[in-house]
Amino acid sequence: MDFKTRFGGVIVPMVTPFNADFTVDEGAVSVLVESFVAEGVKPFVLGTTGEGPSLSGSQKMSVIREAVRSAGGKVPVFAGISSNSLFSSVEEASRYAGMGVDALVSTLPNFFPVNEFQILQWFEKLAGKITLPLFLYNMPATIRHSLPLDTIEELSHHPNIAGIKDSEHDRDRLGHSLERWKSREDFIFLVGWSAMSVYGLSRGAAGIVPGMGNLVPGLFRRLFDEMRKGNADRAQKIQEHTDILAQRCTGGKTLSYSIPALKALMAMEGLCQATVLPPLVQMDPREEAGFCEMMNPLVHANPVVI
Repeated sequence: MDFKTRFGGVIVPMVTPFNADFTVDEGAVSVLVESFVAEGVKPFVLGTTGEGPSLSGSQKMSVIREAVRSAGGKVPVFAGISSNSLFSSVEEASRYAGMGVDALVSTLPNFFPVNEFQILQWFEKLAGKITLPLFLYNMPATIRHSLPLDTIEELSHHPNIAGIKDSEHDRDRLGHSLERWKSREDFIFLVGWSAMSVYGLSRGAAGIVPGMGNLVPGLFRRLFDEMRKGNADRAQKIQEHTDILAQRCTGGKTLSYSIPALKALMAMEGLCQATVLPPLVQMDPREEAGFCEMMNPLVHANPVVI
């Protein structure tokens, strides 16, 4: 299997399932990962949708252990190591590598303001101290800083930096990025803005990273497969359906509200409990019930594909 096939495709930024006492629900981790494997999509654990920054070290280890076990080597497992401490990120990378993770993902630190030189130094030091392929993660919504394209270009030639997941909501930036990197065989571009899945894939992106893939992984796999077959019209029909689903679930909400909303729908489907970690707060029970009742027909609708 070539590099782009192995690490491209549909990568789902997996929610972290919790019990009511905030322990990791390992059974639900297994359910989710096995559902991904069945659909041919790949789990990315401990990212933004997975509430990665809120987990303790032991909670992270529980997630990694169960995700790797459930994947069983059938699909690669991506794991987030984002931290404000270089040393903590390196330590986690070493542990996860020993547990069978296949690739690592990291944002910038989010405390001190940094310039382009400092960004370059951070990622070069991190990539130089780990053994697994590293994917850069551009996420201005949480980090409050955008990775400059020229800096990414320089980092893209580091032997241990494998690609980027870019979740910035900027269509022009996305187009310019794909013009730069669509032909690279050694650097993968992953679209982290699900509404731009068809747009990105049509312009050479190697994969997509849709948060709603937690709920409907098969739809995003169908979208990806239709694009690979050259059936852009069919893929667009699926895109329109997933866009409506995402808009009704998370549109206009900050991550502090959209993650609990997504988990409420997943609880409705029996995939995990709706529990979220502080500082996030679960939806009010009556609000949650009304929301799930409203979303249920859309979740189970099958998009008409021409």
